[in-house]
Amino acid sequence: MSRRILYGVYHWGLGHATRSLVLIRALVARGDRVTILMQPGAGMQLLQSELGDAVEYYPFRDTPAPFSRYPAVFYIRMSLSMPWVLAGYKREQQLTEHLVAERHFDCVVSDSRIGVWSRAVPSYVIFHSIHQIIPGRIRWMERLVEWGQRDLLRHYAKILIPDIEAGGGLSGDLGHGPYFDWGEGRLAYIGPLADVRRPEFGEDLDYFFSVSGIEPQRRLFAERVLAALPQLHGRMVVTLGDPARKHEVRQVGEATVYGYLDRAHQAEMLNRARVVITRSGYTTLMELAELGKRALFVPTPGQSEQEYLARFHHRLGHVYSTTQKRLDILRDLPRAAAAQGLPRTDTRDTVTRFLQILG
Repeated sequence: MSRRILYGVYHWGLGHATRSLVLIRALVARGDRVTILMQPGAGMQLLQSELGDAVEYYPFRDTPAPFSRYPAVFYIRMSLSMPWVLAGYKREQQLTEHLVAERHFDCVVSDSRIGVWSRAVPSYVIFHSIHQIIPGRIRWMERLVEWGQRDLLRHYAKILIPDIEAGGGLSGDLGHGPYFDWGEGRLAYIGPLADVRRPEFGEDLDYFFSVSGIEPQRRLFAERVLAALPQLHGRMVVTLGDPARKHEVRQVGEATVYGYLDRAHQAEMLNRARVVITRSGYTTLMELAELGKRALFVPTPGQSEQEYLARFHHRLGHVYSTTQKRLDILRDLPRAAAAQGLPRTDTRDTVTRFLQILG
């Protein structure tokens, strides 16, 4: 029987939209009517371009993105913005209750929009970081943050973690080994999520550079990549990750540079590349694991989660990683090519588990 589902998506970067796309497609395919609650921007544009009018859209602003060129400034801004963030969660929750009552939604799903839940219907949150990685790994602070997150998420029927439960999975400390009791059966490991399929193409590209991230870091990363291209050799494709420049295509040295690639072409390049140069966001990590790829990770400065994931998989030998400040593309590409590659996963199993939980 068709159900009405309100699906909230966090707007920072494209990762939340990308991984939710897989699940929203599955809901639509089984006949559910989905309304996406999201702040207008690149993430919503991605979902609209992929889903069209198969779903409804409800634009609503999200919490602020206090990013900076300097990590220390980011953490200060993030701390100072917390009162505004908590007030934003309250506004989201009030809106959600209103929409559930007005439009008779049967279920609420939220990809990390913590205020999108309802007392009236079952609510589920997709959340891969039950721990937050504090710079310097100050354990008492990490425990305090986990306690706070557990409290903020207490109204959800289940926390759906897109990772495997065994061992450290793909997320390591982020998604495993909670300090506190989250409630019997509430932490559900549904498996990794990736909007790519394998194998679709042969590996006929040497390198695929996928530039992304919140400004100004996306632009700074792009500048480093573009400066290195004339010195590189091989078959290369670059996407600068800027939807406003989606029609731009140019040649720089031996590389074809696109201002932006849609999901289908992004997935094609990921399949075709022997080595992927990219950020180490969790969604990107899941996509590369789906394909079993080698990668050079360059985490976004100030994003401790990306920095942790890059170090975690570097230590395991799956990838090579470096910081944006220390990035030397000519030196680092051979090191990335020599890595083992990420262990493969299968999103089809994840989708099945997700649909079973929602019922």
